[in-house]
Amino acid sequence: MRKVFARDQVALDRIVLTVCRGERVALIGPSGAGKTTLFRLLNCTLRPTSGKLWIDDEDVESLNGKDLRRTRSRIGSVYQQHNLVPRLRVIHNVLAGQLGRWATLQSLLSLFKPADVEIARQALQQVGMPEKLLERTDELSGGQQQRVAIARVLVQNPDVILADEPVSSVDPSLASTIVRLLIEISQNRHKTLIVSLHSVDLALAYFPRVIGIKEGRVSFDLETSKITEGMLEDLYSGNFRDHSMTEAISERVQSVAYPSVG
Repeated sequence: MRKVFARDQVALDRIVLTVCRGERVALIGPSGAGKTTLFRLLNCTLRPTSGKLWIDDEDVESLNGKDLRRTRSRIGSVYQQHNLVPRLRVIHNVLAGQLGRWATLQSLLSLFKPADVEIARQALQQVGMPEKLLERTDELSGGQQQRVAIARVLVQNPDVILADEPVSSVDPSLASTIVRLLIEISQNRHKTLIVSLHSVDLALAYFPRVIGIKEGRVSFDLETSKITEGMLEDLYSGNFRDHSMTEAISERVQSVAYPSVG
């Protein structure tokens, strides 16, 4: 696929990827590499300038209206900034995962008297905070808000979970917990999981397949055990802020184990 924005700004070029059902994949690369644009293509909120996106046997380019909405409902997204409504109670933000299935009137009525309360409670139970069901969302910490966003995806129950920098706005001590939670959900519910991470060490530690993106192109697409220090140096070369991350893990790239979270 290729994506070009205004003034001939090439965001992605020659992207050829296949992700199988149930896979867990991490994307890494310097800031501005095109990872977020790729995610917007994958969740069908952007269309490629050229090339094709296939989901199962469907060419997304050919979909419109009801068929496109149905395909989008199969893809759940977790964002860096959570995309929650701060003043609403947690239950409303969690049940927003139902909006693709609810009629407009039902959605409005739920703001006054939430429907499917037990579904929301169960989703919050899975992310470890059922006691927050009726609290205002803006009173939660950043890590708790990210858990609410994940609970919203659980209610949506998609086939694919896309997480774009899901831990960049939480305390570093919680980053591993959030990543492990996403992996556990994907394993337990048999979901495909694709996560974009700024942290190289998290990608290497928790994902069996890692894709490096640089300047809008795939730099490498390998099993974690086959990624070398030199590949990481090439990926982040010329990007001083991001390159510092590779130095912290360069001595253990070859020995990183894929920990069990099941």
